[in-house]
Amino acid sequence: RFDMIILDPPAFCKSKTAIVKACRGYKDINRIAMQLLSPNGILVSCSCSRPVSDELFMKVLWQASVEANRDAQLLSLTGQSPDHPVLLTFPESKYLKCATLLVQ
Repeated sequence: RFDMIILDPPAFCKSKTAIVKACRGYKDINRIAMQLLSPNGILVSCSCSRPVSDELFMKVLWQASVEANRDAQLLSLTGQSPDHPVLLTFPESKYLKCATLLVQ
């Protein structure tokens, strides 16, 4: 068992046609990570897949926690840092997501 696990995989999808497969991959790696965490462990899970929205990423993390039979509390959901700005004229530049979870 681990007290903290950080998941920062490469982009699982770069187009909308690959969303289902990407979400399955994100769900699977997060489920495995949750199963490996000690009670009250911290999971930091990142995604750089542009077609996967914040809402969809949260749904995937919820599905992973259900399948892992672990309660998870969202501590934070952040995006990219100020040195990697989101351009209002180019909304596709908002693609980085990082969720920090407390896993029971």
